[in-house]
Amino acid sequence: MFKYTQIFKGTAFSSKSSKEVQILQDYLFCINADGIIEKTIAPEHPDYQTVLHTYKGKENFYQLTDGQYFFPGFVDLHVHAPQWAQAGTALDIPLYDWLNTYTFPIESKFSDLAFAKEVYEDLVSTLLANGTTTSLYFATVHKEASLLLAEICATKGQRGLVGKVVMDDPEQNPAFYRDANTATALADTEEFILAVKELAKSTKQGVYPVVTPRFIPSCTDSALKGLGELAAKYDTHIQSHCSESDWEHSYVQDRFNKNDAYALHDFGLLGDKSVMAHCNFLNDEDATLFAETGTAIGHCPISNAYFANSVIPIARFHGKGVDIGLGSDISGGFSPSLFDNARQAVMSSRMLEDGVNTALPADKRGVPNSRITINEAFYLATAGGGESLSLPIGRLQENYTWDVQVIDTKVASAKLPIFDNKEELIDIFQKIMYLVRPENIREVWVQGIKVHERTE
Repeated sequence: MFKYTQIFKGTAFSSKSSKEVQILQDYLFCINADGIIEKTIAPEHPDYQTVLHTYKGKENFYQLTDGQYFFPGFVDLHVHAPQWAQAGTALDIPLYDWLNTYTFPIESKFSDLAFAKEVYEDLVSTLLANGTTTSLYFATVHKEASLLLAEICATKGQRGLVGKVVMDDPEQNPAFYRDANTATALADTEEFILAVKELAKSTKQGVYPVVTPRFIPSCTDSALKGLGELAAKYDTHIQSHCSESDWEHSYVQDRFNKNDAYALHDFGLLGDKSVMAHCNFLNDEDATLFAETGTAIGHCPISNAYFANSVIPIARFHGKGVDIGLGSDISGGFSPSLFDNARQAVMSSRMLEDGVNTALPADKRGVPNSRITINEAFYLATAGGGESLSLPIGRLQENYTWDVQVIDTKVASAKLPIFDNKEELIDIFQKIMYLVRPENIREVWVQGIKVHERTE
């Protein structure tokens, strides 16, 4: 009667909307051979007992224990994969100096494939252990090392969207770290796209090539135009930085007499598969353009606190219909955890609304209606990320992938303060969002396959 590959039983949390969390108490999640949730069955459904009786006790039946919950796998919209090697370093200097003194020298080392393999394997494993089942990666200018990152994602079971970075402008990039010339940058990008598309044919959870101009300051007009054409030719995802800081925002205005959003759009780099990191200095016109083109914002709250010179008005942009998800921005953001970034997203939004300058009166100190809730931050880390990538991920509902974290609130070394057996589930959800550490993430599944298990 029923032909499901796997059945999972337990209580789950998923976003019903950007502001509302859906609690799926004691549900059955029926997974097909493709790793897709074919059916969700509530306890009151007529099929519930029949399916439970059919599968319980079999090898493909999984049941959570007391104190465990299902969370959707997190979707990280902005990771500089090579920068894992410098995470937590030099976050107290300006962005321009940070890039040239620390970041570009580190990234240049990824011409060494042995070094690249060591860093990338550790990074992908670390992100999976932190509940991140899908990552949108900037790699480096090196085609071979970028392809190696996609292969590592495929092998370890993470859904990886990987970009070979383009930096071809000799006036804006150091001689020791840039593409040889524009023609080489575009040729390498095309070869990379084809190689990843071939790899994807044998990767269940999916790997995807991403057209990746680092940001406008690092690219010539010819490269930006050529990358827009390649993205259209192969229907790829696109990523870059957009209006991150005073310096970058002003540079683009000086060069093109327009904001990043419109400059990128003119080169064919905005669209339904585009994710632009940061976007702190977007104005309302820019945000409308994002909404009209389907371009998403990768919101990086920890990194923004160090390098963006501002707090992004996330609530305002979301209200204008812009797709938004969360990014860790390793290593501008020091933490690989989207739990940490969700918490910071809430805190930053509260600071924007309340203001920080006590010399001003309370009613003039902040930006009204800027705060977001932890429910909204959860949405950004899950469903918002899926919508930003135009992929069926980030929700625990039918026709979405079975990408989940198994959260254990009773782990001895990281026990959550839940002392009432009848505590409201929505309160438990909030405690999970604010207090979970990697020790609480006992298992991680991607596309129906277990890719991480914590035993200690």
